[in-house]
Amino acid sequence: MLRYALQRLLYVMPVAFGVSIVCFLLVHLAPGDPLTAIMPIDATADQQAEMRAAYGFDRPLPVQYGIWLWKVFHGDLGNSIASGRPVVSEVARAVGNSLILATLATLIGFGFGTFFGFVAGYFRGSVLDRLASLVSILGVSVPHYWLGMVMVIVFSAILGWLPSTGAGPGGSTDWRPDFDHLRYIILPALTMSAIPMGIISRTVRALVADILSQDFVQALRAKGMGEWDVFKHVVRNAAPTALAVMGLQLGYLLGGSILIETVFAWPGTGFLLNTAIFQRDLPLLQGTILVLAFFFVGLNLIVDVLQSALDPRIQRG
Repeated sequence: MLRYALQRLLYVMPVAFGVSIVCFLLVHLAPGDPLTAIMPIDATADQQAEMRAAYGFDRPLPVQYGIWLWKVFHGDLGNSIASGRPVVSEVARAVGNSLILATLATLIGFGFGTFFGFVAGYFRGSVLDRLASLVSILGVSVPHYWLGMVMVIVFSAILGWLPSTGAGPGGSTDWRPDFDHLRYIILPALTMSAIPMGIISRTVRALVADILSQDFVQALRAKGMGEWDVFKHVVRNAAPTALAVMGLQLGYLLGGSILIETVFAWPGTGFLLNTAIFQRDLPLLQGTILVLAFFFVGLNLIVDVLQSALDPRIQRG
């Protein structure tokens, strides 16, 4: 087990290096000058050159990458062009908020998706199967930003039950697990849970249907094993794949929640990315993308190791 984990860790290192190159080049090769957002309109050529030198944009790209990567290794992602604050502190706060929201949405989606998937898989072709499949299809098909706006209109504007924007009262940017802050996370979490619920439901249904059709299940039933014990065998065989899907969905939600966080003004990485893009804040955009990419790579590593712990047959080499 330890050997397999170390092997996967070695495989991750070149991937992480490649991710850093892609993150650096994507923002640097984009058209436009990021310093135009903070330069005065009447800035002279000398002032522009001085500003570029201050941020290191006057050097060749390989030199810029080397300096940037060296700073990244030392935990320095630079300072935001727009606010002047360290990017590390900005990203850390946003990642914490997004991780809370994505985790809650994934747990909701995983819980309901697993339930619907098992129901649909055990009762294939029945009314329950059709209803569960309909719910999963709607979860995948309905645009989540549209669903978010509908939730705001119904539960905030019309019924007035829940707040529509922010992470807490008074424009708070730090979510805390108390009643006042809990009300602010319900709508975005339910909206974000629709996609993982649909994906996990369809995945679990296919897994359960495939496992129930295998010979060992028929043999267990023929030996007189109770349905509950058969169910536990099905769960044990479906768990590694379901866990992998859950881990991937958590990573996708953390990095791809820009529309939901914008709709609900949730102060997470998606909202931060949206702000950085419109302000052309290169260091902030670069740092946010890099942290999200590394988190996704690390999450894949953790899920891979957990899968091998649940099912040793996955281990290779």
